[in-house]
Amino acid sequence: MNRGDVVLIEVPFVGVAGSKRRPAVIVQSDRLNGAIRETIIAAITSNLSHVHLENQVFVDVSTPEGAASGLLMHSAIRCERLHTVPQSDIIRVIGRLQPNLIAKLDAAIKSALQLP
Repeated sequence: MNRGDVVLIEVPFVGVAGSKRRPAVIVQSDRLNGAIRETIIAAITSNLSHVHLENQVFVDVSTPEGAASGLLMHSAIRCERLHTVPQSDIIRVIGRLQPNLIAKLDAAIKSALQLP
């Protein structure tokens, strides 16, 4: 598992029993992914209503770089929605972000966290 991998993860419901498989992208460094059993992910959604915000990254699956993500529909990476999850909760890698999208991901994370 590497930074920029798009994964399927089992996400528990809040306040009720159950969970749902959702896509997410690994944002934690490769060094930490190999050293500890948790990883930091950014949630991915097909709800594009806030994709215009600077803290979200649009993934257009009709482009070659979007297709490489493994996502099935146009999506938004929600960099304002970061989670630390056990690596054992990751079901599998479905794709990978290309360098252009990783650069946008980095900028969106900086925006969401108000980093220089």
